[in-house]
Order: sequence, then structure tokens, then C-alpha cells
Amino acid sequence: MRIDRTTFHDTVLAGVVAAASVALFVLYVPDRPQAEGLPVEGVRMPDPLGGVLLVLACVPVAMRRRWPLAALCAWLVPETLLAVLGYGTGVSGLAGLLLLYTVASCRGLAVALGGLLVSLAAYTLGALAGPVRAASWSEHVVVAVVLVAVWGAGRSLRLRRAYLDELKDRAERLERAHAADTRAARAEERSRIARELHDVVAHHVSVMTVQAAAARRVLASDPDLAQEALSAIEHTGRMAMTEMRNIVGVLRTDARAELGPQPGVRDLPALAEQMREAGLPTRLLVEGEPLPLPAGVDLAAYRLVQEGLTNSLRHAGPGAKAVVTVRHDPHELDVRVEDDGLGAAGPSSRSGHGLVGIRERVELYGGILSIGPLPSGGFEVRAKFPLKDGQSLAPPA
Repeated sequence: MRIDRTTFHDTVLAGVVAAASVALFVLYVPDRPQAEGLPVEGVRMPDPLGGVLLVLACVPVAMRRRWPLAALCAWLVPETLLAVLGYGTGVSGLAGLLLLYTVASCRGLAVALGGLLVSLAAYTLGALAGPVRAASWSEHVVVAVVLVAVWGAGRSLRLRRAYLDELKDRAERLERAHAADTRAARAEERSRIARELHDVVAHHVSVMTVQAAAARRVLASDPDLAQEALSAIEHTGRMAMTEMRNIVGVLRTDARAELGPQPGVRDLPALAEQMREAGLPTRLLVEGEPLPLPAGVDLAAYRLVQEGLTNSLRHAGPGAKAVVTVRHDPHELDVRVEDDGLGAAGPSSRSGHGLVGIRERVELYGGILSIGPLPSGGFEVRAKFPLKDGQSLAPPA
């Protein structure tokens, strides 16, 4: 059976204290005349009974960490008998101080106070009932001060240990909170990258699909028109690859992404022209005086128009037209994409990851998003971004 290391150390300590106490007890010889077995000072001569009581007083040291208060009480019984019978205790008093210190450092305040009071009471009983008399009251005061000092040292150690445990627990809580924040930040970053990838891929692939279908229809009858459609597909594909390379480059630590501004409201004319080339007649209306916008709102507005036009291109049907309206206001940016296509089919026919990503973007900047069919027919995607005082100013270079 494996023995606990602390128990083994305490057992060895108990043996050392017991051996030292018995040695001092046996070697002590009073140098004054004796009367009826007692020296003048009242100290009894060494005998087997005294030696046994000394050993019993030192044995509880071996159990001081497992049962501190019980060990202290077990020490008080033979120690009190030694004092009452008039034996010299040797160094067994050190065992009592060690046990009192252990109780104060390992138990709560109530139990520690109980151990101190029991120790003072046992010492008082032995001093009053024993034949040995102290020369003056100062000796009793010194003993009481020593007991209180040892008890205070034990309490100080306990409080310091509790303080260190609290610091450790607080550090662990902070570490867990930091890890949770890191996971949340990573999840948010993954979500942002997924939105960017979807917006880029869905838009350009939709445009390329429509242009490819148009090229296939006119390939035999009008090769020149088919050639123009194929050139547009090539141009759109190159644009998609460039944007995807920029997004993926941010994720790679061994590659440097191409530096360039994010698309914004200023790029809407080019986007509308691209949609017209893809077969969706698109008209862009700008109301109010354009003002520099925060980078996040600028990108969110562009992505909203891009996703709205992409959905119109895919779902509005042949012959549909789209209108993009951007209204600038000192305190609000209103962006609306509407078409006159198959809006009666319901929003479920146009739901997908793209519109979910747009909703997340708009909510991120405190905007209001409305998506759904129009009463007069067609479909609308509209968002209103609030602009706080001074937020419409361009950030410093």
C-alpha cells in the first residue's frame, strides 16, 4: 500500500520529537535535595510512566495534517497529565505548538479559535493543579503570548494561502474568458469571410451563368454577339478571381494580399453597367449630396446592392428591370434595390445565404432591413443605415 508523502514526513517528525523528549527526560537529574520522591522545585524524577506519557504526547504529530484538531486534543491529554504529575516535559511542548499552528493554518476560524481556547485552558489546568509553581505570573504571560503568536502565524499562513488560491482562480477565470472571447472573435471573423466569399462568388457566377446562357442561344445565329458574351464571361471571371485572391490572401500568413480599397457606393455605376451587360437593365438613381461614409457602412451598402441585383438577375425573370436608389442624408443612408419581375413568387423563392449575410451586415451597423415583394409587383431589398454626428466624415488618412 502506498503511503502519502506528507503522512510519512509527519511520522518521521513525530519520531524525532519523541526521541528528543525522552532523551532530555532521562538525562535530566535535579541537583537539589529530594523529599519523598520529589525535588524541591516539585519536579518528579524520570520513570517509565513519564516516558510513556511523553511518547503519547508526541505521537499525535503524525496525524496533524489529516485530523489537526483531534491530534491537538490527543496531545493535550498526556501533556496535562505530565504537568499535573510534576514531570519535566522535555521538548514535547514543541509538539503542542506545532499542532496548534497546524489547526490555525488548516481549519476555519471557528475551529482554530476552539483549538486556541482548548490549549490555553489545558495549560491553565496544568499550572493550577500541578506541583510545579512558576516563579512569577510573567512566565504564564509569556506562555500565553507564545501560544497566541503561534496561532496568529498559522492564521496568517491560511489567509495568504486563500489569497493565492483566489488569485489563481481569478487568473483561470480570466484565461477562460479570454479563450471564449478568442473563439467568439474567430467565429465572427469566419462569418465575415464567409459573407465576403459568398457575395463575390454568388454575384460573379450568376452573371457568368446568364452570359453563358445568352452566348449559347446566339452562338449559331450571331457569332459576333456570342463572342462579346464570352469576352464578358472572361472579364467577369478575372474580376472574381482577383477579389477572391484578395480575400484568401488575408487568411495566409505566407502570402501578401494585393492592397486596394474595398468596393463602396462610388463603385455602384460600374456594378450597374456590369448588370446591364449581363442582361438586367439597371438604372442607378442618387438622391442628395454624396458624403464620405464610414468604411463599414460603405462596404455594406455596396454588398447590399450587389446581392439585390444578383437576386433580381437570377429570379426576376426575362424582361425584368431593376432600379437602384441611393439617398444621402446627413443622418441616414437609404439604399434600395427593386425590380418589376416575379415578386409575387414570394420571398422564399429568393431566400438564401446571401440575404442572410446582408441582414447580418445591416444589423452590425444598426441599420433597418426590409426584404419582400412589392404590392405593385416585383421585389425590393431596402436598408437604412443610421449615421451619427460626425460619422459621415471620412476617416483620417
